[in-house]
Amino acid sequence: MGKPTRLSLTEAISLIKDGDMLTFSGFTIWRRPMAAIYEMIRQGKKNLHLVEVNGGTHDDMLVGAGCVNIWESCWVGHELYGKIGGNFSRKLQSGEVICEDYSHVHMLYRLAAGSMGLPYLPTYASMGTDMLNPEYDHLGKLGLRDGSNPKIPKKKYEIVEDPFYDSQLLHIPAANPDWCIACVQTVGDEGTVRVEGQVYSDEEAIKAADQVIILAEQVVTEEYVRREPTRNLIAPHQINYIVELPWASYPTGSFGFYEPDGAFIKNFYEKTRTQEGMDVWLNEWVFGVKDFDEFLTKVGVLQLEKLRANPVFGYSTKVKRGSR
Repeated sequence: MGKPTRLSLTEAISLIKDGDMLTFSGFTIWRRPMAAIYEMIRQGKKNLHLVEVNGGTHDDMLVGAGCVNIWESCWVGHELYGKIGGNFSRKLQSGEVICEDYSHVHMLYRLAAGSMGLPYLPTYASMGTDMLNPEYDHLGKLGLRDGSNPKIPKKKYEIVEDPFYDSQLLHIPAANPDWCIACVQTVGDEGTVRVEGQVYSDEEAIKAADQVIILAEQVVTEEYVRREPTRNLIAPHQINYIVELPWASYPTGSFGFYEPDGAFIKNFYEKTRTQEGMDVWLNEWVFGVKDFDEFLTKVGVLQLEKLRANPVFGYSTKVKRGSR
């Protein structure tokens, strides 16, 4: 496999097809590929199948825009800026989105199994709980586990006898998404990925996916990232496409580069509790701008500079924290 292809954001997102299965980098409001989310909505992607360890602002936005058909995860929300995903909740209640609920560790195991080329991983997690109630196997009840879609396992889980210690185990099926879209701080020009701060489940998500799009705050020489190999997370041969795009996680944060914009996320949460509100928000912030650069211009340089991390401390010294 050669070097990853350098593309614009528009070109990279155009490769994603309606119905594809996607997973993402980050955790709730950190390092989510928000620029890619806006572009998917702008390009009118439909029937996407999201599989991720946990949800956040990114998938609540995709769901609200009508881009998602199936969502498999454990939770969606905006942390202290909005405890639940209002769009997801609304679409779930109306039957517009199919939700397959797993526990947090189940989802991690699904991607971990996929990253190792295994069909499943064993665990004791959630044994004896209602999480394993067959009534909640929505894909199965809809007849979607018939083997016609190779990305959907034929069973949600399997309880088996442990052959070694006379107990029971839960087998959780692997997930191998068509795409992982990952926001990272630094990537070498040949594709070596470096993530600063917490890496979350990025390694598993990237390695489990068939193809990977990296949105990088900065592209540097490969010689530079290889000076400290222990700081690097992913090797070049596992990356397909690179998009150099500063602020690509906004309004979620990128450790060492900028903070989450809590006010922006809170406004999104409050303004999109109805579909009418969501449509107004999209018309202003997605369809009302031609691309991500124009979106950032609309946000404003003063607001972005307020969020920018001080390079000495690694976080913004201009963001008010708490009430004291």
